[in-house]
Amino acid sequence: MSLETFRKQVSSCQENIAKLQADKGRFSLKAVAALKKKQDALAAASRSKSSSVISTKGQEALRHESDQSKALVEMAKIDRKIADAQKKLVVAQNKVDQEVTREQKKQDASKKKGEADLKKQKAEQQRAQQAHERQMRELGAGLARHEGMHVETAMQIEMLKALPEQITVLFMASDPGTNKLALDEEARSIGEKLRASEHRDSVNFQTRWAVRPMDILQAINELQPTVVHFSGHGTSADALVLQDDHGRPKHVSKEGIVSAIAFGSESVKLVFFNTCFSFNQAQSCVENVNAAIGMNQEIGDEGARVFSSQFYSAIGFGYSIPKAFAQAKSALMMEDLSQADIPELHLKDGLSEEELTLVRPRRI
Repeated sequence: MSLETFRKQVSSCQENIAKLQADKGRFSLKAVAALKKKQDALAAASRSKSSSVISTKGQEALRHESDQSKALVEMAKIDRKIADAQKKLVVAQNKVDQEVTREQKKQDASKKKGEADLKKQKAEQQRAQQAHERQMRELGAGLARHEGMHVETAMQIEMLKALPEQITVLFMASDPGTNKLALDEEARSIGEKLRASEHRDSVNFQTRWAVRPMDILQAINELQPTVVHFSGHGTSADALVLQDDHGRPKHVSKEGIVSAIAFGSESVKLVFFNTCFSFNQAQSCVENVNAAIGMNQEIGDEGARVFSSQFYSAIGFGYSIPKAFAQAKSALMMEDLSQADIPELHLKDGLSEEELTLVRPRRI
């Protein structure tokens, strides 16, 4: 095959890539338009008090969501076609280069008759090299344009994934006896911090008060929480102080708490013990959940409140559990430096940053 034929193959590949990129752009616009229509339908449903309107808008939202998914699937197919076309382009360009090289060798063989012929040969080689470099620059520029479009499409897809998942934080408090704690202030502060966070609609904050042992599994089964939070008293014997049916202190062993978590909902990813001497409980819980927080000694009411409220604020802004823990410790250091080393974070081995992030964009 001739050099001209190979060049036509290169041109054909480039035209095919340009057409595929245009097709991908059209599907991208369809996906964005479908998302907008879905959001408009959901907004209309949320504003209406008519059950028929809500049902109609809900069905309309589902149709638009289906259209969006189809457009994204088509974009993915086109991406694969573009990748295949790029491979064919590289093969065709290599054939052009090989043919150029072969023809250059013919020219070299025919021009060995003297100094003048040698100079002419060098000039032709230089021109051929410049043409080759120009072609490579043009090919590189085309690839760079394609990469830019790919990055832009990826950004659009990330924008389409902006709706965060909702998690439930189950706050369980028990304060029997006379040494009362400001648990209501802690719950109020956490609620305020969550409402002020970026993804406030993504966190469902539920409270349970005067908790008894049997209330734990009931609440977990009922709410399927992502986070289980205990606030109240703990003992140096690794017991959690709840209350019995008569309101008297009821010591629940570490083994009992860990068992309740282990046989509770699979939705639980984090257990937060905002109680004194709870580090052993937290450490044992990570055998069954991704992460747990405990205290290695007594912690003051104000310190406990500052630490927990800042932790949930960071979670509401989409930070991972380790980053939220680090922010909460910083807040505690500013409140009372002497208590900064009391909270401990325990993590299950081998988990990625994404797996330790509780509030994240919904998968499309």
